[in-house]
Amino acid sequence: MRITTKRVVGGLTVGTLALTLTACGGGDEPSDEGTVDAAALEDNMVGAMEDYGVGDTFVATEPVEFGLLYRDHPNYPLQESWPFLQHLEQDHNVTFDITTAPLSDWESRRSLLIGAGDAPCIIPVTYPGQENQFVASGAILPVSDYVEYMPNFQAKVEEWELDPELDTLRQEDGKYYLLPGILEELRYDYTLAVRNDVFDAAGADTQPETWDDLRESFEAVKAAHPDNYVLSDRFSVPTPLGALFNVAAPNFGTVAGWGFQEGLQWDPDAEEFVFAGASDEYRAMVEYFHGLVEAGLMDPESFTQDDDTAIQKLTSEQSYAITTNSQEILRHRATLDETLGAGSYQLSKIRVPAGPAGDLAAGSRMESGMMISADCAENDTFVAMLQFIDWLYYSDEGLEFAKWGVEGETFTTTDDGTRVLNPDITIQSLNPGAPTNLQVDLGYHNGVFMLAQGSTEDLVNSMLSEEEQDWQELMATKEQAPVAPPHPLDEIEREQASLYQTALTDYVTQNTLAFVLGQRDLSEWEDYVGELEGQNMSAYVDIMNAAQERFAENNG
Repeated sequence: MRITTKRVVGGLTVGTLALTLTACGGGDEPSDEGTVDAAALEDNMVGAMEDYGVGDTFVATEPVEFGLLYRDHPNYPLQESWPFLQHLEQDHNVTFDITTAPLSDWESRRSLLIGAGDAPCIIPVTYPGQENQFVASGAILPVSDYVEYMPNFQAKVEEWELDPELDTLRQEDGKYYLLPGILEELRYDYTLAVRNDVFDAAGADTQPETWDDLRESFEAVKAAHPDNYVLSDRFSVPTPLGALFNVAAPNFGTVAGWGFQEGLQWDPDAEEFVFAGASDEYRAMVEYFHGLVEAGLMDPESFTQDDDTAIQKLTSEQSYAITTNSQEILRHRATLDETLGAGSYQLSKIRVPAGPAGDLAAGSRMESGMMISADCAENDTFVAMLQFIDWLYYSDEGLEFAKWGVEGETFTTTDDGTRVLNPDITIQSLNPGAPTNLQVDLGYHNGVFMLAQGSTEDLVNSMLSEEEQDWQELMATKEQAPVAPPHPLDEIEREQASLYQTALTDYVTQNTLAFVLGQRDLSEWEDYVGELEGQNMSAYVDIMNAAQERFAENNG
C-alpha cells in the first residue's frame, strides 16, 4: 500500500500520481451506452476476470494497484493497517496507490489535482453536479460508455428504476461522467431535534404537523422560558442555515440552503425553470424564518455561528431545539448525559413538518459517487478497475463488506438474517463503549469506500436504531417532490452560467440573511428582485431553459 505526498502549486501538500495518457470516447446518444468495442480494450485486461457478472466475487487474476484520491476524515484518519485494506489485498488482489487530501480542503485539492492532470484514477466522494466543471476539459471519463463492464451497477439501476434520476447526470453530449452512489429507497436524515421534556412541560406539541404548528410549539416553550431562545441552530458555515433551509424549502415549494445549488425551481405548469431566490415561494420561507427571529423564538446568531457554539447552547440549556441527523443526535445526547445526567432529559427528531406547498420531501436516490480520470482508460488494468468498482460499490457482497466488515470477524448473522456486530466493536449507536471502533480502528463504514450508506434498503437500515427506523417510516409518508428535468450545458453555456450563478447565489445569500434578521425590510422584496435582474437573473434562467428544451428535443 503506497501513500504518496508531494508539495504542489500554492504550497498545498497533496498526493500526486502522474498520469499522462489520453482519454477514450464513445457514442453521442444515450442509446450508445456501454457499447465500446471490447476489442479496443484487449490491452486493458490485466487482472480482469473473464466471466464476471452479478453475484460474482471480484478477485483480480493477478495483483493490481489502483490510484485513489482519499478524503482523509479527522474522525477516522487513514491507517495502512486497517483490516479493510488488508482484506482487499489478501482476498481480492487489490491495493491502492493512495493520494491523500484532508476533509478540510477536500474540494479545492480535488480540483487542483484534476486541473493539473495529476488526479489518481478513482476520485470518490463526489456529489452529483460537482463533476460538471471538469467535463469540458476532458479530464474525467464518460463512464456511461463503459457500464457494460459493471453488471451490478446496471442491474440495480434497472431493478430500482433509476433511469430518470440517472438522466439528470447526463451532459450535453448525452453521456454521464459520474458513477453515483445509488439508493433502493430515498433515505432521510436531517431534521430538527427538540427537547421533548421541555416541550411537554410547556404544553407544546413535540410532533407538529405543519411549520405553523411548529411556531406555536416554539411560542409555548418561549412563554415558559422567556430568557432563552427555543431554536439556536448549526450547519451555518459557510452556508447560513444550510441544513434547515434545505429541509424546510420543499414544503414551501422552493430550494434553499444546501439544496439551493443552481438556484432553480421547476414550474411544472409552465414547464420551465424559474429562479428560486426571486420566487413567491422563497419569499414565503424567508418571511416564516424572519417571523421566528422577530418574535425571539430563534437565535439570530443561528445564521452565522459555528457548530460548536450552537451545540454548546443546546447542551447548556440556553436553547431547546437544533437541526441534527441520525449520527449527530447521538453526540448531543452523550454531551447532555454529561451535563444533565442520563435519563434527566429527552431529545428526539421530529418529522419534517408540512408547509404551504404540501407535505413534501425533496431528494434523490443518488448520493456521493465517484469520477474516474479519463487517462486511466488507457491503463492495462482498466477493465479490472471497473470490475472492482462494480463489486465494491454496487454488489450486495461488496456493499456489506464495506459497511459491516467480514462475517465471523466483525459480525455474525442470525437465522432471520439480522446482522449482529461483535460485542467488542462499536459503530454509531451499536455497542456503545466497546473498545474497538468499526470505522476508526478497522476501516469499515468509510464514506470513501461505501456509497450511499449501504445502497440497499436492508443495508441502509441495518445499523439504524429502532427509534431511527420509526422516524424513517414517518418520513416515508411524505410525498416526493418531482425531480427537475435534465438541462446539461455546453462548454460556452457552462462558463457563462457559472459566472451568473456565482453572483446570483452570493446576492441571494446576502439578502436572505438581511431579510430574515430584519436588517432589510421585507417591503423591499420587489426592489430586491429588480436587483437580481441587474445580476443577470433572466439571462441565467434563459440559458437553463434553452438547455432543457434542447436536451428534451435531442433525447426524447
